[in-house]
Amino acid sequence: MGSGIEPAALERLSPSRFLSFSFPNPRPGPGPGPGPGPYGDPLRVAVLDSPLPLPPCPPPATAAMIVPLGREHDWIFSTPAGHLQLLLSSSPLSRLVLIGDPPSPFPQPYSRPGTNPDRDSLLRFQQSLLPLLLALSPRAAFRHGIPEIPFLSFEDEVLSGVPVEALAGPAVGQMLVEDVEIDQSPAPPERRRRLRFRRKPNLVQTQVRLLPHSLKVGMFRPETGSLVQPYLGPMVAGLSLIAPSIGERVRSGLMPRALCVGVGGGALLMCLRSKLGFDVLGVEADDVVLNVARRHFGLVEDELLRVCVGDGIRLIESFAREGTTACCGLEDGQVLDRVGGAGIEKLGDPSSGFDAIMVDLDSGDAMSGISAPPLEFVRKDVLWAARSVLNDHGILVVNVIPPDGSFHKGLVDAVCEVFAELYELDVGNGENYVLVASTSPVEAAASETADSFSEKLNQVVDERYISGIKKI
Repeated sequence: MGSGIEPAALERLSPSRFLSFSFPNPRPGPGPGPGPGPYGDPLRVAVLDSPLPLPPCPPPATAAMIVPLGREHDWIFSTPAGHLQLLLSSSPLSRLVLIGDPPSPFPQPYSRPGTNPDRDSLLRFQQSLLPLLLALSPRAAFRHGIPEIPFLSFEDEVLSGVPVEALAGPAVGQMLVEDVEIDQSPAPPERRRRLRFRRKPNLVQTQVRLLPHSLKVGMFRPETGSLVQPYLGPMVAGLSLIAPSIGERVRSGLMPRALCVGVGGGALLMCLRSKLGFDVLGVEADDVVLNVARRHFGLVEDELLRVCVGDGIRLIESFAREGTTACCGLEDGQVLDRVGGAGIEKLGDPSSGFDAIMVDLDSGDAMSGISAPPLEFVRKDVLWAARSVLNDHGILVVNVIPPDGSFHKGLVDAVCEVFAELYELDVGNGENYVLVASTSPVEAAASETADSFSEKLNQVVDERYISGIKKI
């Protein structure tokens, strides 16, 4: 093959095997007309075998993907983790082959090529790659003749992107803050700031809108508390189930309280604090992520919004076990040292319980693909601990990305055994849904009980999310 890779090495599938090598471009480019193709010479070729067991019949399937021009440097296309998530997000495949130009130094700005690039040139380029793709297919794929090798496409809504800062944290590893323009056709593009982790490069961890800076011409600032992330609005909509209880609490002169497990950029916390009047405690596993939230996403701490560094599951278990915020289940006083705002001594007495626990945690295991929450959170002892630190009308709200049907069923069954009632809301993006578990039966709110909290909630989230909540 002229690349140092023996063809016989790829005749058999090897779970999770990843190979990357250079290969001469059969149609080097760029160039006009029917000759050269859109990619240079040499090409970067990456081959990944699925980590998942596949049935012996039908024959194993191989697919190819052409890396979009200008995206070679992106983690999605230049790292094994990105390749793995592309493979797992496609229909059952045994092998995925990515072909494109060699990656540029990371990070690099990106601008999508103009609408309708030279389609004929791309098709000719794909046709010229078929002999290579057949040589890279496992022997078993030829069981019934020459296999068809489809070309998968990658489409997202990003028109352009500019890296803001690339850095690394002790818990999540390498991360990237980037400003992007999002295609909102037929509306004008929208500027957003996003955070992504290298371990899950296809997953946007958090994003906020960018608004023109009032004092600096040509500069932009993050919109405080904006619920741009698709599942955040539905998560907040879950509060509608306990709106009467929260309204009664407010009328009694008490503030509703929320524990946010997973902070990210802090948009959810800022919304609960500034728009809904909550007393908010957030826990984040990585202090670098918290600093990113403060510097790049508009997170501002005060006496009613505090954040700490630690394991959110251990924090819940500590609250349940000790009945006091003096112990947060961390070693060497980490929480005491890293709680912002008024300090740990003013976090409040958990004996009164939280009104809501909001869980936004994804699995840290790249081999599981994009999934949430982590399996550890589904343990019954953790769920019982969460229930014990909620008040009599409290709710547990969880962002869920199920990798498969068995995960969904197992999560639903586990939550139903612990909580009084369970509700579900489909986010509508084909990926996320939100589970809302209540400690006691939810009472329908009569229209005459409408109060200031319900009015605030209706201003923050779309009515379709509230009306879309279904009891399981």
